[in-house]
Amino acid sequence: MSRSEFDKRKQRVRFRLRAAGGSRPRLSVFRSNRHIYAQVIDDRAGETVASASTVESALRGQKGADRAAAGRVGALIAERALAAGHKEVVFDRGGYRYHGRVKALAEAAREGGLTF
Repeated sequence: MSRSEFDKRKQRVRFRLRAAGGSRPRLSVFRSNRHIYAQVIDDRAGETVASASTVESALRGQKGADRAAAGRVGALIAERALAAGHKEVVFDRGGYRYHGRVKALAEAAREGGLTF
């Protein structure tokens, strides 16, 4: 898949999120070959409410590019978002398929108490 196809899919996902209404913060996911990152973003205020990644010292000792690591990041982002007072979010998978590490992160965040 070329990069332009990825960008088109990413824009299509973001458009659907905006069409659904911007009342809830957005749980945005970015994955690289070695790490996975998650942020809860309040688009109205333009600020990041909570963030978690496999680069952090709490998760650094373990392998960063597998589903188990993504699950740990999902649980951590759920804990931090709930501490910040945000229980309901909109899941922004970016241009990634809902599969593998992205799915593991989402399921762990749901188990951690986030609703989307």
